[in-house]
Order: sequence, then structure tokens, then C-alpha cells
Amino acid sequence: MPFASRLQNVETSAIRELFKLLGKPGIISFAGGFPDSAMFDVQGIQEASARAIAEEPGALQYGATEGYEPLREQLSAFMATKGVEVAPQGLIVTTGSQQALDLIGKTLIDPGDKVIVEGPTFLATIQCFRLYGADLVSAPVDAEGVRTDALERLIVEHRPKFVYLIPTFGNPSGALLNLERRRKVLELAVKHQVLVVEDDPYGDLYFGEAPPPPSILALTAEVPGSRDWVVHCGSLSKVLSPGLRVGWMIAPPAMLANATMCKQFSDAHTSTFAQATAAQYLQSGRMPATLANVRKVYGERAAAMGAALQRELGDAIAFTQPRGGLFFWAALTGPGQDARDFAKRAIEQGVAFVPGAPFFAADPDVSTLRLSFATADIARIEEGIARLRRAL
Repeated sequence: MPFASRLQNVETSAIRELFKLLGKPGIISFAGGFPDSAMFDVQGIQEASARAIAEEPGALQYGATEGYEPLREQLSAFMATKGVEVAPQGLIVTTGSQQALDLIGKTLIDPGDKVIVEGPTFLATIQCFRLYGADLVSAPVDAEGVRTDALERLIVEHRPKFVYLIPTFGNPSGALLNLERRRKVLELAVKHQVLVVEDDPYGDLYFGEAPPPPSILALTAEVPGSRDWVVHCGSLSKVLSPGLRVGWMIAPPAMLANATMCKQFSDAHTSTFAQATAAQYLQSGRMPATLANVRKVYGERAAAMGAALQRELGDAIAFTQPRGGLFFWAALTGPGQDARDFAKRAIEQGVAFVPGAPFFAADPDVSTLRLSFATADIARIEEGIARLRRAL
């Protein structure tokens, strides 16, 4: 069958393939990148959906491609709590932030365009941008996020179409870009006239009382001219429910107009019922309590995983304790260690994780691995890490 040549640039997700191996009874999985369904505010979502049907006459009808207006208004207010002033017309609603990334690919990438991503970065982003023909360039990351000194050198050398970052508790790195580097990213955007795409699905999942630094988009108020060079992608998937498939994109007007046009070709509009439900939920005022509970539970699980890794694996593994998000990013420290081989031994011991190599667009570090603490309680985390020790 004559498939499109663009499919030669991508391959099946290594994570999705790994899930095929997880049918073994009793296996403990740290592999998934999804939230714990026990954290969903089921009662609140039920009430919101009931109100959507009873009070929103358009909830079951076709809707505007740009998004359901009551939800756009609620998202505008939600972003205001994070220091971002954006009118409802300044954002479009997407079918999860994943669609926002696809729309960015459709509207910006020509075959052969250079795009800078973090190394490591979200696997689906690598696949999506490569599908549209991007030549991906990997920028190094440390515990404080992307290294802006290296980023500037790469911008000068490659003149990319845009730079894609997950600055707050990145997937898979868990890294938190510090305030100084966030400002520097904006300065680089203005200086080199390069677009920065900020993907922020995890920013509300911080542990402890202190929130992370303001988003890159929020900081544009401090760097003159930078707002025109930032696209921001948000999502309710990790904080409310991934099943709603509600995300959004904030971008300059011309970018939004073209993204809306491309969205018309794919899905006409994001589910109106899901949008009306999300709008009702945000309006209900339940989100702060939901977030507080999620932060507390995930923070406790992250602390338990960090302690177990230190206790069970010791010097055999190196990692930075995450301050939010869903993931540990770690590296095996022994000479010649390959996390892909370790993953196979781990499954034999009844525990699963994701090897880190697929998260690199170039020059993969095969010693790395990603562990998610989101869907396992503390007892299973401790047992799972003990099984990892036996797999070493």
C-alpha cells in the first residue's frame, strides 16, 4: 500500500510498545505517564456534566472551532490566577495539549526546518514534529532545566523555526527551569527573533507550599517585546481528567488564526460537551481543593520513591529529587550500563519503567530511565523499588 513518505520519519512509541509487556499478573508499573484515576474529583465532574446538560443549551451541539465561549472565559480567569492576562479570544481550546502540538507542527514546520527541543523531551513531541519533516536539534538539560548558554549557541548555529520547552517539571526530566533561565529564554527569543513554545501540563503539580517560578508566558510582562515570540500550551489532563481531552493554546493572533483553520480540517471542534463540563467545573470553584489534594498525594509518593531509590539502589543510580510533576529521571551509574537491558530484567522481577533513550531526539543516553510515581501507592512504590534492586 503506498503510504505517505512522511511516515518514514517516525516509528511506534516505545512506551506504547512497552505496555504490551505489562500483562504479567502482579506487575508494578512505574512506566505510565498518566495521573492516578483515584485522584479525579468524580463527584465534581458528575455535577459539572449534569449542569452542562441542564444549563448549557449548546453542550450537545456542534460548536465553534476556537472553543466553547464559556470555557474560554473560564480558562482566561484560570490563567489570570497564574499571572497571565489573556482575553478569551486570545486562546483556542484544543483536544488536549497534544492537539496543540500537532497544530504547531501543521502551521509552522516545513520539511527540513530546524526545531530545537530539550534532550530529553516528551516522546510524542519528537514523533509529532518529525511527522511534519522537522530536523530536531537537542539542547542539553540539567536539574535546573535547559542550559541557556548551550541553547543560545544552538540558536545561532541552526536558526531554528522555533524552540520547544517543557520548563516546569518536564516529561521525562522532571526538571524545573529556574527564574534566571526563564528570563534568559525570553531575552534570547527577542534577540534572535525566534519563537518559543512553552508546554505546561505539569505546572500546577508542585510539592510543598512554594509554587514554581512564573511561566515563561507570565514573565513576558518583564521582557519588552517577548510576548510576540511565545506560544503557551496548557491542559486539564493532569489536574482534572485526561478523559475530558481539554487543552488550550495561547499565541499571537496570526498563529491562532492559522491554527484554528488547520483545526477545522481535523476535528471541526473539541467536544462541546467536554468543554461545557470543564467550564462548569472551573466555575464551581472546586479546582483549588482538587489541586491541593493532588499535590499532597503526589508529593508523598515522590518522597517515598526518592527514599526507596536511595535505600535500595544507593550509588548504582543517580537522580535529582523532583519538586513537582509525575516523574523521576535517573541514570544508572555503572560502566556500560544500558537501561534497556535493565528494563527487561525488571519486568522479569515484576516491575516496569521506561528506558530513557527514546526521549532523546539525538545522541541518546542509554543509561537513563524514567520512573512515574503517580499511579502507585507508597507500599507498591517501596515494593517496586525493592524489585528493581533485585533486577540490577
